[in-house]
Amino acid sequence: MLHGHTITRERIAAMEPRIRPFVRHTPVLRVDMADFGRPPLPVDLKLECLQHSGSFKARGAFTNLLERPVPAVGVVAASGGNHGAAVAYAAMRLGHKATIFVPEVSPPAKLDRIRGYGAELIVGGARYAEALGASESFAEKSGALQIHAFNQEETLVGQGTLGLEIEADLPKLDTLLVAVGGGGLIGGIAAWFSGRIRIIAVEPEGAPTLHRAFEAGRPVDAPTEGIAADSLAPKRVGEMMFPIAEAFVERSILVGDDDIIAAQAALWDRVRIISEPGGAAAFAALLSGRYRPAVGERVAVLVCGANANPAKF
Repeated sequence: MLHGHTITRERIAAMEPRIRPFVRHTPVLRVDMADFGRPPLPVDLKLECLQHSGSFKARGAFTNLLERPVPAVGVVAASGGNHGAAVAYAAMRLGHKATIFVPEVSPPAKLDRIRGYGAELIVGGARYAEALGASESFAEKSGALQIHAFNQEETLVGQGTLGLEIEADLPKLDTLLVAVGGGGLIGGIAAWFSGRIRIIAVEPEGAPTLHRAFEAGRPVDAPTEGIAADSLAPKRVGEMMFPIAEAFVERSILVGDDDIIAAQAALWDRVRIISEPGGAAAFAALLSGRYRPAVGERVAVLVCGANANPAKF
């Protein structure tokens, strides 16, 4: 265990059966990169895009609501969309009120989901950081329980259950490609594997949060631009995930918006998988050739979110 690192395999393993009644065990699809116009290579796609609320975020949301006392006023979250939808869904399932703050870049597909789960939705500010500030003010005034999208122990533990599930599905895996925004997903997964497989971070060029943190040796502000800005563009990665990433994430690969758009389109055209830009980013690293596996390397890609409209692909 890392010094001061409380996101342990034991804690993740203990949490998994608690959230199991509320989350799906999502499927794995074996594809060949030859079907996408690349050299032949078998690749496993972990389709967490088929999770409740349309992304992996349901895991962290349920972990928070089951582990922490929820006041009568309910919970509050700031989100680019997916975390808000997950918190709204978990609150609905468990009988709590939810108030969700999102920035103006959040797409209609995500706003519709949040409203559909019965949460109070407040849209304001250009980017996630502004929605976060508004949510923190609301929590101070109302007493609502704040559920952070990535810099929260329970959130990391919940996302770590996806690592446990991937290992159960793919016990002989060598390499896993994971998209990064604030780092809650890759932090939880890396804590679970703890160096037993190669974990590669994939980020948009317009929002290189972990890339910049690795260069600086600590979380620092990064740009928040690009097609995946609604899901992969907080100002910086979380303080809690960074030591885990330093220890257990091999490196960060940057992909361009064109790479992400091409990955979205290819997943839809060739295998009829709907993915949002953030959800397709990890596959973009493989499709674009920015990540080139070695001969015989057993590779999996996490497709982590599907809150998008395929009519626009």
